[in-house]
Amino acid sequence: MLSKQLIENYFLAEKQESLLFMIMGVAAVLAGLALIIFGKTSFLRGAAIPLILVGIMHLIVGITVYRKSDGQRTDIVYAFDMDPLKLKNEETPRMDKVMKNFVVLRYTEIALLLAGIALILMFRHNDQKLFWYGFGIALSAEAFISLILDFFAEKRGLEYFEALKLFTK
Repeated sequence: MLSKQLIENYFLAEKQESLLFMIMGVAAVLAGLALIIFGKTSFLRGAAIPLILVGIMHLIVGITVYRKSDGQRTDIVYAFDMDPLKLKNEETPRMDKVMKNFVVLRYTEIALLLAGIALILMFRHNDQKLFWYGFGIALSAEAFISLILDFFAEKRGLEYFEALKLFTK
């Protein structure tokens, strides 16, 4: 059942998770840069690339969600009392899009995880291709972490979305 408390909890949890994304993003980018600068092996340089790329994506997503969360939370709590039609006409379609994006994200993260695992399996015994082995390990790790975090975000989003749909019937 949709309530002010559910709305508050949903957006506060989104904001907290976005902080986690930002921290992870900064840590991954710094680790990747350190590997590029100080890494003496092709394995470390290979691992640096997914760390930097996925870290930048985590940072961008984290900042975006963090900046929007408070405004969305206050708008939706206000609309809950004062303009329930806004929830039906704006928030429900927005959440429908968010939930569809979670599906795309899930399959993308699974594909990246599988690609990383494939690289690990293909190059684990090939000393000439340690770059790709390192790339695969870092890619798998980043994809797995993203998959876990988005699992919880999707679960939280689904609970909010279902309550929103029931409220706007």
